Amino acid sequence: MLFDQIEREMDLSERHLVVLKTVIEKGPIGILKLAEETGMATHKVRYSLRVLEQEQLIKPSIQGAIAGPAVDEFLKDFENEMTRLQKMTAIILQVGRSI
Repeated sequence: MLFDQIEREMDLSERHLVVLKTVIEKGPIGILKLAEETGMATHKVRYSLRVLEQEQLIKPSIQGAIAGPAVDEFLKDFENEMTRLQKMTAIILQVGRSI
C-alpha cells in the first residue's frame, strides 16, 4: 500500500520516543529494565538504543543508558518538527481529497 512505509516509520519513531522518554525519566537504566518498563522486546529496545545513541540522544554508562548531549536541542525543536510534519500531512490529505 502507498502509506505502509510511512506507517512503519511512524511506529518506529513512537518506539524510539518511548525509549527516550523512559531513559530521561528513569536513567540510568539497562536494557532489561527498559524492556520491562516499556513492555517492549529486548531486541526492539536494543535497536532503539542504538538509533538514539547515534543521534546522541542517549549515551551508555556503566549503570545503563542516560540522556545524551543532544536531548535539550531535540526537545527544544520537537514541537516545531511535529508542526512541520502535520503541515505536510495536511497537504497530502488535501491532495488526496481532491482526487
